[in-house]
Amino acid sequence: MTMPIPVMAGVSINIGIALPPPIAFSAPPSVIVMPETNGVYVDPDIDADLYFWNGFWWRLWEGRWYRSSYYDRDWVYYDNVPTFYFSVDRHWRDYYRNRSWYGHQWNYERIPNEQLNRDWKGWQTRKSWGGQKNWGVQEYRPRTESHTEVLRKQRQEEYRQRPEVQKHQQYMQQQRQEQRPHERQGRGEEEHRR
Repeated sequence: MTMPIPVMAGVSINIGIALPPPIAFSAPPSVIVMPETNGVYVDPDIDADLYFWNGFWWRLWEGRWYRSSYYDRDWVYYDNVPTFYFSVDRHWRDYYRNRSWYGHQWNYERIPNEQLNRDWKGWQTRKSWGGQKNWGVQEYRPRTESHTEVLRKQRQEEYRQRPEVQKHQQYMQQQRQEQRPHERQGRGEEEHRR
């Protein structure tokens, strides 16, 4: 299992927000496609929240989101929660280990990084992976739209309650409040010059 390296990145961005520590990979990651999502891929071998979706790698760290074109570098702070995230079941690692998705056998397949980079757009367009629309889950039956929406809202609330997310939100609110007086002061000086 690949583990995050516990060091701080040497660069900070946007109001002093630190970048996540690097993850050491011995080889490019092989991913699996997440059931009940629209093209979300994860590396099940690392102990970090790292996703591939819509052409970017996404990383959740200390309540903050980062995005990159690469799985191992060039992270940029993303000031929002990516839309795919609330479709991801938070217990997916347990289901992965048990090869069972909500009681159904889950025959996931590992996707090499090279194949992911080459084929993800076509899979996204066809809304299938490898010709399958069931993500390798045997006897899969899609959830109703109303049930899916209930799950998304539940996951949003669970996310908001996470201590690291609340801490980050408080920090960002404080930063915005501290910037407002400077913005007003700058406008006042500009009007005074006229």
